[in-house]
Amino acid sequence: MAHDHGSEIKNYNRSFSIGIALNIIFVVIEATYGLVADSLALIADAGHNLSDVVSLMLAWGAFYLAKKKPTLQRTYGLRKITILASLTSAILLLIALGAIAWEAIGRFSNPQAVDGLTVIVVAAIGVVINTATALLFMKGQKDDLNIRGAYLHMAADAGVSVGVVIAGIAIMYTGWLWLDPTLSILIVFVILAGTWGLLRDSVNLAMDAVPREIDIEAVKEYLLHLPNIEEIHALHVWALSTTEVALTVHLVSSSEHIDNDFLDEIQDHLHDNYKIEHATIQIEYATDSYECDLNKVTFKRSL
Repeated sequence: MAHDHGSEIKNYNRSFSIGIALNIIFVVIEATYGLVADSLALIADAGHNLSDVVSLMLAWGAFYLAKKKPTLQRTYGLRKITILASLTSAILLLIALGAIAWEAIGRFSNPQAVDGLTVIVVAAIGVVINTATALLFMKGQKDDLNIRGAYLHMAADAGVSVGVVIAGIAIMYTGWLWLDPTLSILIVFVILAGTWGLLRDSVNLAMDAVPREIDIEAVKEYLLHLPNIEEIHALHVWALSTTEVALTVHLVSSSEHIDNDFLDEIQDHLHDNYKIEHATIQIEYATDSYECDLNKVTFKRSL
């Protein structure tokens, strides 16, 4: 049975456009008042939010291009651009974090006075904007990993902004100027934790590794225990995009009969239980005289 992938993809153009517009406005506000208040914490968060704008724009562009139809040159279309967008976003964010950390370290030896009230007000605006942006993607994050990434990133930003508010209050009452660069370093580490996971997953998917959510051992065992299947080989599972997974496999059968319903049943099971959207299955008849050229790694059914 064919699966209607197009009906499963919701159009998030409105969410992306609103999210990008809100964050651009906030970046301008935060950077301006960060300079006025001489707050590295605000400037650091503005730089991070600017990277969010770039990430949202990359995700939006990739989301649009991934829906382009396949061609003879690009037989899978442009789906993989969603992975390249995630990888690019992670690299840009790491560069920005390095610049923020370098500036914060310099502030420890040369602390600057900070307008605590300005920090509190601007960061509070950030809490509202980041929360509103996260809510735009809250419903879709349950089914789409790319949307889930946007949701979690904006939700984390809202939490970071809450931290900036707390630091602003502490500076007002204590006068401890070291809190500003200290908070900047903490922001870097919080964002780095999420960015490292994004970088790791993006590199793995770009290298055609098995997606983390796929239990490859369970898939192998399912295929090995299909009726009349003696062994399998040429098993490959990789990501077509951040939301679609493909599989190819050769099944060695003791039966000469090729049943199309049998193939449909396998494809439906892989789709429904393992979220594998594109399964290409080759069935070979087990004989002593035939050896598949791709039979490099074989898995046999245990007795």
